[in-house]
This record gives sequence, C-alpha cells and structure tokens, in this order.
Amino acid sequence: MAKDQTLTNLDRELEDLPNELRWREWMRRIEAVLFASASPVPREDLARVVGQGVSVELLVEDLAADLEGRSFEMGKVAGGWMLRTRPAYAPSIRAAADIADQDFDLREHEIAVLAAIAYHQPITRDGLKDIFGKEISRDLIGRLHAHGLIGTGPRSPRRGAPYTYVTTEKFLVAFDLESLHDLPDREQLADAGLSG
Repeated sequence: MAKDQTLTNLDRELEDLPNELRWREWMRRIEAVLFASASPVPREDLARVVGQGVSVELLVEDLAADLEGRSFEMGKVAGGWMLRTRPAYAPSIRAAADIADQDFDLREHEIAVLAAIAYHQPITRDGLKDIFGKEISRDLIGRLHAHGLIGTGPRSPRRGAPYTYVTTEKFLVAFDLESLHDLPDREQLADAGLSG
C-alpha cells in the first residue's frame, strides 16, 4: 500500500518543466532507480517513474550514452537493466573493495555442470550423471546453489520424486545474459570442441 501512495505523490508528467529538462529529470530518475537496485530492473518498474507514454527504451539509450567514458555502464540482463562496473576496473575493485562474496571462483568442472543445467533445465542429478557419465556430487550442487547461480526447479508430484535444478537470475547477471536464449548455440559449441 505504501508503494501505491508513493506513486500517487510522484509527479510523473513534470509538465511544469521545459521538454529538455523534463527528459533529463526522467533520465536521472531511471539512473537513481538502477543505482539503488541490486538486481536488474524491468521496463515496467522503470515506466512507473516517467511520464505516461514516454519511451523507457529511449531514456535508457540516452542514459547509456550519458555514461560513456565513466567507470560504470548500463547492462541489459535477466529481462531488465542494471548499472555495473566496466570490466576494465575489476582489478581496481578487487584490490580495494571487499567483494569476496561476489567472486564465484568457479572451477572448470563447476562451469561445465552449470552450463549443463542451463541448457537442460530443469534437470535432476541423474540427468547430469547421464551427461557427464559420472555422479555429480551434492557438494558441487550445494556450492552452485550457495552462490545463487542455481535453484530448485519443478518437481514431479509423485512421492520421492527427485529434485530438479534450474539457473537463476543471478546466473543471467553473472554471465551477462538477458535470457537463456542468449546462451551460445550448442551445435556451435560442439563444432568448436567445447561440449560433448
């Protein structure tokens, strides 16, 4: 209810401002929302802070252009937009900031299992065993789950049905994907010798 009241108190149209200042204010509102959010913000949420009928996409494009040359950029991931540090500044951040909980430090086998889950989800541990030809440890699954890269997927309603695993929004963000449709084509990976 508090969110609804905030919306009624927010002057979305900004009719008292000249067109150029109105556009800039809408850009700044989007920037503020993205700055405050730890996860991608969908178009529908951004549309709540600008005038009715205003193109959120054009505002985002202008904001992205406005950020050129800065240490951070706009990213479209997981069905929304977010602000993120440019990759060139990763060494500086690692040197100065406490980001241990954000650094996944995944091993090659963990990445392979994560890719298998992404391509075959929802998938069980037995399904992963079929792909890799060996049992996938609960510890490995637990590590991927603890990082928030995978979650529990749909489960058959029958008693004793195995758990399934799916990737999460955090997976999409970590691998800079807007959706799972942005995963590399499996046939191309196989042709390149990168998958079995």
